[in-house]
Amino acid sequence: MAGISKIEWTHRTWNPVTGCSKVSTGCAHCYAERFALRLKEMGNPRYKNGFRLTLHEDLLDLPLRWRIPSLIFVNSMSDLFHEDVPIEFIKSVFNTMVKADWHIFQVLTKRSERLKEIASLLPWSPNIWMGVSVELPRYYFRIDHLREVPAMVRFISCEPLLSELPNLPLEGIHWVIVGGESGPKARPIKPKWVESIRDQCKQKGVAFFFKQWGGIHKWRSGRKLNGKEYNEFPDTSHLRTFNGFQLSLWRK
Repeated sequence: MAGISKIEWTHRTWNPVTGCSKVSTGCAHCYAERFALRLKEMGNPRYKNGFRLTLHEDLLDLPLRWRIPSLIFVNSMSDLFHEDVPIEFIKSVFNTMVKADWHIFQVLTKRSERLKEIASLLPWSPNIWMGVSVELPRYYFRIDHLREVPAMVRFISCEPLLSELPNLPLEGIHWVIVGGESGPKARPIKPKWVESIRDQCKQKGVAFFFKQWGGIHKWRSGRKLNGKEYNEFPDTSHLRTFNGFQLSLWRK
């Protein structure tokens, strides 16, 4: 449910919600669904519902117990802005993130319409980073929605990257993560797609992070692009200090 993460761009995961439903092309071979069903078979009580959306109210305050400042990926096993997650529950998650101001929280959604709809009802502190998934050009509208959200750091996850993404609208975006699909039905990724996004980020001054090539055995493919790893994080030095801490000190 929570703990140290192997995801390259975060330290920990926190899952007050588990389970989801498919909304776009990138969901076809969802890693979280595979993992949830495996955990159910293993008898993990948190996943007795499999991949059916489930709220875990007893985990709402978990980050408050983690004293070491960390990057925390919120709902790696779900989508906080799923239509079946009550607004009051989302508010509770945000209230915890505001209170746990020694952490940075990375929230990622494919449901940008709902994000835009309720963003004004949520408390936004500088330690809450907000992102959207964009796997194909048809989902650029999610970036438009993201730009209307009052998060101090906005990011795009192009994973799984399923085609070239020309003319990415990067104005108001601070970070782009790119990765190929992994797992038994992984769809291919082309180096020129990744290179194009890297070059666009460089031109616009946006941090670029290449997570993986993916594939059935992703560790064999590694994560180097033209012999180099790209581990850039957003520059937060321009942000005001928050509760006595400068966010730039927390960069990985």
